[in-house]
Amino acid sequence: MTPIRASTQFFLQIEDIKDDLVVLKDGSVACVLETTAVNFGLLSKDEQEAVVYAFAAFLNSLSFPIQINIVSKKVDISEYLELIKKQEATQKSVKLREKISSYYRFIISLIKENRVLEKRFFIVVPFSYLELGLVKTGSFLSRPKKLPFSKEYILQRAKTALFPKRDHLIRQLSRLGLKAFHLNTQRLVELFYEIYNAEDSPYQRIPENPTAPIVVRQ
Repeated sequence: MTPIRASTQFFLQIEDIKDDLVVLKDGSVACVLETTAVNFGLLSKDEQEAVVYAFAAFLNSLSFPIQINIVSKKVDISEYLELIKKQEATQKSVKLREKISSYYRFIISLIKENRVLEKRFFIVVPFSYLELGLVKTGSFLSRPKKLPFSKEYILQRAKTALFPKRDHLIRQLSRLGLKAFHLNTQRLVELFYEIYNAEDSPYQRIPENPTAPIVVRQ
């Protein structure tokens, strides 16, 4: 029996990232918004109830599907610790040095007991290939090897459908006190590179407007 061999790239659904949109291999397109967050636990009971009702109103205002995604990444704070040490060394006041030293020890004890994570929040607005007038395709492994229409035509149709939805989301989120923005092509490339290359991404800079495909390692 012939062994099955396929690169990691084969299993990725992304065909291209262009014009600030993610084009998938089946002809679907996605618009990705990044948004700020609210520390719900620090709010008073009345404020929490107001946020819950506002979020319910936000969901009820939607006439189209969305995806809410959270990406967590371990944060390297070694540079921050070095900065604290430098500040301690340059202080002439004994009391200030003691305070900074105490704060340094607190941070050290904190990261020993807990992992320091950076959380980013995203809302994805999908444009289905069904909106192009196509019928549902077969299994994942038997998907088409090329886009059903030209990439330019798909992007044109997707922009017409997605951009009004994007603007609606940004307006509604602002009523919740959240600031959302549409990720451009460069930020989308960096985001997916970080997701698929979590170990290397903090140390490698993605060039702007890359002319060659970004390779996914596994």
